[in-house]
Amino acid sequence: MRVIEVAAFGGPEVLTLTEAPEPAPRPGEVLVEVSVADVLWVETAIRRGAGGDHFPVVPPYRPGVGVAGTVGAVGEGVDPAWVGRRVVTRTDERGGYLERAAVPVDDVLPVPDEVTLPDAAALLHDGVTAMGLLDLVPLRADDRVLITAAAGGLGALLVQQARAAGAYVVAAARGAAKRAAAYRLGADLAVDYAEPGWTGLVRAATGGLDVVLDGAGGGYGRAAFDLLRDGGWFSAHGTPAGAFAVPDADTARARSINVLSIADVQFDPERRRRYLRAALDAAAAGRLRPLIGQTFPLHQAAEAHRAIEDRSAVGKTLLTV
Repeated sequence: MRVIEVAAFGGPEVLTLTEAPEPAPRPGEVLVEVSVADVLWVETAIRRGAGGDHFPVVPPYRPGVGVAGTVGAVGEGVDPAWVGRRVVTRTDERGGYLERAAVPVDDVLPVPDEVTLPDAAALLHDGVTAMGLLDLVPLRADDRVLITAAAGGLGALLVQQARAAGAYVVAAARGAAKRAAAYRLGADLAVDYAEPGWTGLVRAATGGLDVVLDGAGGGYGRAAFDLLRDGGWFSAHGTPAGAFAVPDADTARARSINVLSIADVQFDPERRRRYLRAALDAAAAGRLRPLIGQTFPLHQAAEAHRAIEDRSAVGKTLLTV
């Protein structure tokens, strides 16, 4: 079967299409015929060798950690009724940029009829994080909420959820196309944080923030923290603009600000399944809509990574198989 592998850290060109032995489901496993593979920003950092302590990956390795597709075969002890069912699943160390994956049946979730396989793949990780964050942060109606990287896969879901909760939603993103996407998703205000003075616009519109959900990190996240009212909430879960913007602990404590880090959204398997099921159900009911900006065929995995890294990508990036 075809699979993308990385032999050494480097630019997108190190994503190499190669042939691998056909997987076969072992006892307790199903074989998923992959239709769509999830692509995450963090996978571009890992490919460059910048995963750090949070994502200690060593080449050679297979990138990608999740897919959506159809069960083609089952292993011993698995109900044959699974064959033909549309499913979404993590693939972890097996890699996700591939044509077929044998995974434990306990790791797969059926995709509701109302949800497309691309939407299911888009929710596999970002949906879990979005549901988990809004479980951890006690968002209230009329809260002033800032979401950075708001036109990314995760940010788009958070904008919708915060708006549905009755919050005043400020979306921060880079460029006119991403600001327009944020408005379509329901943001009350969309600002370009690549423009000087963006924090002044936010402060003028809100008078101060109750919640910051920071998917950008770096200087953007640090500037967003300064907009918080005392007693607010700050989640530092993203790094596209630099390191996680975890605030100084003494400063946060003095201002009674509740801080979440990337560790707080590294959920155990049971919670991941619960949050993913909730995201799929919300999508099936029309309450949540992934923002899929671009798809690439498997052999163009390098182009998918380039689109993410040059920040031309809007919303979710997926690979089709």
